Amino acid sequence: MTQNHVTGMENAAVSVLKRAVELDHSGRLPESLVCYQEGIQLLIDVLKAAVKDDSKRGHYREKTQGYMARAEQIKALVSQMKEDGKYHEQNKIPEDATGHSYEVLFKPYISSLLTEVWVEDPYIRHTHQLYNFVRFCEMLLKAPCKVKRIHLLTSQDEQDSSQQTRALAELKESVSAHGMDLDVQYSSTIHDREIRFDNGWIIKIGRGLDYFKRPQGRFSIGYCDYDLRQCHETTVDIFHTQHTKTL
Repeated sequence: MTQNHVTGMENAAVSVLKRAVELDHSGRLPESLVCYQEGIQLLIDVLKAAVKDDSKRGHYREKTQGYMARAEQIKALVSQMKEDGKYHEQNKIPEDATGHSYEVLFKPYISSLLTEVWVEDPYIRHTHQLYNFVRFCEMLLKAPCKVKRIHLLTSQDEQDSSQQTRALAELKESVSAHGMDLDVQYSSTIHDREIRFDNGWIIKIGRGLDYFKRPQGRFSIGYCDYDLRQCHETTVDIFHTQHTKTL
């Protein structure tokens, strides 16, 4: 392995762990835990790779042990709050911010235990909102879990319900080919936006899944990659409960 490669891993570890500490200090514990774990693995890879300087190895080993200890503390703290039913975290996505794709937002709350998801969102109606829901389903299919069923409760498009019905029927058939069932229900009184995972996590987004701004054009940056897409300002509340309700 070249020195440039090792240096790249070192820089990546520093960047990820810096982000972990920032999230830790702001109380965003599950997100900080994910970053701590990723950064720790990068440091371990650096140690295994080619750091021959004994003092440098000792420095990285000490740092790794410190970050591992903090990660274990966070894991225990989150577990205790989950058991007590007291977990609540609030994050704000600023206006025009980028880097808030569904993968980034939901990753800290997805575990191998996740098998069923409930989505309550009145605005899965128009074309761009339907595409948002497709992206959400794709995110779950790529995640390290085995989601078998997604329940969607939304409102019906009064102007063109046929397009909405066709699109969701097509998506249902598509996810079925990947071993996932999509259950769609409609409500004329739905207002709240909420996503529930059967591993206990509840995510409430002020704007629902529709918090991305319209891209400047079909061939502009951010059209395909939601991490590069600007966002509307919105608030994300995260809770944990021992038992999730069925919508």
